[in-house]
This record gives sequence, C-alpha cells and structure tokens, in this order.
Amino acid sequence: MEEEIKTSEQIWSIPVNSIAPNPNQPRKVFCDDGILKLADSIRQFGIIQPLSVRKTNDGYELIAGERRLRAAKELGMTHVPCVLNNVNETKSAEISMIENLIREDLNIFEQALAIQALIDTYGMTQEQIAEKLSNSQSFIANKLRLLRLSYEEREVILKNNLSERHARAMLRILDPELRKKLLNQIISEGLNVAKTDELVDKLLEKNKEQKPNKKGYKDIESFFTAINRALEMVTSSGIAIKSRRVESDSFTELTILIPKPEIASVEETKEIATV
Repeated sequence: MEEEIKTSEQIWSIPVNSIAPNPNQPRKVFCDDGILKLADSIRQFGIIQPLSVRKTNDGYELIAGERRLRAAKELGMTHVPCVLNNVNETKSAEISMIENLIREDLNIFEQALAIQALIDTYGMTQEQIAEKLSNSQSFIANKLRLLRLSYEEREVILKNNLSERHARAMLRILDPELRKKLLNQIISEGLNVAKTDELVDKLLEKNKEQKPNKKGYKDIESFFTAINRALEMVTSSGIAIKSRRVESDSFTELTILIPKPEIASVEETKEIATV
C-alpha cells in the first residue's frame, strides 16, 4: 500500500485507496453529473480545499469531502490532500453532519434527517444545532417537521423538484389520502407555492373536520406555521430573533427573544407568549 506524504505543516497527501467513507455521511444521493463537473474542475485546478480525515486502525476514515474523494477516484488520482483530525468516531460523525449542513449540499430531507440524528444519537438540542448553524431554533424546528411526511411522499417531492415550501404547505393537511390528492394536483398542474397555499386553504375549508383537535382548538398547527413564517421573514432581514417552543401536558409555551438594536449590549429583551 502506498504511504502518506506530508506536504506541509498541516496537509498530508494520503493514498485514495486507504481512505474509507464516513459511515455517518448524511448525504445519500450523489449526482453523477455533479461529480463529473467537479472532476473536471479538479483536473484543471487541483483540489483547492483538502479533505478532512481521521486516523483509524485500518488506515483513514473520511470526515468531510465525499464528493471530492469520488471525483478524485473518477480521475484516477492516487493521492489526495488531507487534513488530519484527532477526533473519535462520535465527534467525526458530528463534524461530518454539521459540515454538510453548513455547505447546504444535502436535499431538504437529508438535512432534516441529519438534524434528527444529531438529536437522537449525539444528544444535541435544537438550540445547540441552531447555534452551530448560525440559524434560528424555528428554522431547525421547521426542518424537523418535514420528517412527518412519509418516505413515499418525500421521494415524489424530490423526484419532481418541489421546494421545501411546497413540502411544508402539505404538512397542513393531516389526512394522508387528502395529502396524496394534493401532491398529485401540485405536480399535474405545476402549482407554485402561492397557488399551493391557496389550494390547501380550500381543501381545509372543505374538510373542516380536520380543524378541531381533541381539546377544541382550531388548526393550532396552522397558527404555529404562521408564527414560524413571520419569524423567518424577520430573521432573513438580519434581526437575530430566537424562539423556543416547549410542550407540556396542559399548554404550549412559545418564547420569542428579540434583541434591542438601540442598546449596544448583549442583553436581549424577552417577549414571551404562552399559547
């Protein structure tokens, strides 16, 4: 087996065949055309950003850089530039997921599954993940809500290149059969997000039995959806709003933290709404 070669103080040239894929890689779909385009770029300019790997008993394990590694193999390269990280398997998986989420290389459901894995496997909270991604907690919550869609629904959404906003509009429909009808109509009529929202409103109006829940509240999830949309609009304008939703047996508590722009301090004003 070819040996690794240290090319600088931090970067090593490591044999391609000694690097194993990261078993916790959140990205499941790799576009062949995208790999070929990346390979062509590497052929012209080389690998500009080194891969991130960790040492194992059998060689090396990839932390970040799966697409670059695949493109290098496509070109028949024997070595690739790498940065060695002294981390364990758990930290490697966490870094891989966070790195992919930051680079936005994942589709919307891979993003949601990666976030859920950080929560289930590594005990991270939504707030901790939001902080690492420099985003709001409501952004993370909205991503996780996408996992309420069935596997079949997710596949159809991806196959037809529907947006995340299409998917979130579908979540307002609780009946699986009605949701299937909605999805088929979105695709057959090529509905944009605005038209999809209008259609959802009409379907909910025709199926009013979906609205009341067991405690008598009407369409409470639509209320939270409206709140999250408003928070996202404000956050996208550059105001670092934070929110937290806590469920109990008797109530749902929604906390919104809004910084005061006129005060040059780290203190934030708490505006708390209990639903």
